[in-house]
Amino acid sequence: MIGSPRVHHRVADSTNERARELAARGAPHGTVVTADEQTAGRGRQGRSWLAPAGDAVLMSVVLRDLDERFPLLPLAAAVAVAEACEALAPVRCEIKWPNDVWIERRKVAGILVEGRPADGWAVLGVGVNVRGAPEELDATAASLSPDLTVQSALQAVLEALVRWLGREGDQVLAAWRERDALLGARVRWADGAGTARGIDDSGSLLVDTDAGLVALGAGEVHLES
Repeated sequence: MIGSPRVHHRVADSTNERARELAARGAPHGTVVTADEQTAGRGRQGRSWLAPAGDAVLMSVVLRDLDERFPLLPLAAAVAVAEACEALAPVRCEIKWPNDVWIERRKVAGILVEGRPADGWAVLGVGVNVRGAPEELDATAASLSPDLTVQSALQAVLEALVRWLGREGDQVLAAWRERDALLGARVRWADGAGTARGIDDSGSLLVDTDAGLVALGAGEVHLES
């Protein structure tokens, strides 16, 4: 089960921070923390996660009993969120490596995995712009529909996570590859640039560079303008 028990905050600093505290105190697998608004939401690479108050899914789930599929957790979560978004609105979602969900090259959802696998738990944070996107990110952010409710979107995401977090690795990889937003595109990162060639079986991004094929296991890549 994912989604019970549920702890809801009208305002929280970060649902991931609150979920981490619960996990460290022994909260069971599937515990979910939600909020109407975050004051210090976090994204990947230490960035802030901005979302309009009351118009976005802001949630974090405590996960336990992690097995060999844990390294693919971010990819599985991205597939689940993309599938949920498509079930809610007439959109086509793609995934920018490793787990940003895009609609027409604009970010509608982000995922952040934190935790202590050695201690048997992780926290999966998900943010989805449902009814609107932050005005300051209007050029780069997307949302689903002003006619949706955040509760319906939350339920769709939870149901999709239940379906996908238990899948075998080959199923996750195949589904992720079908939504690969970077395949064949020119990308750059801190130490280089090249053409994205998909992901390998570990989930690393393969990039064809002047020096040959490289595999990026972590970090941030950007489309070349």
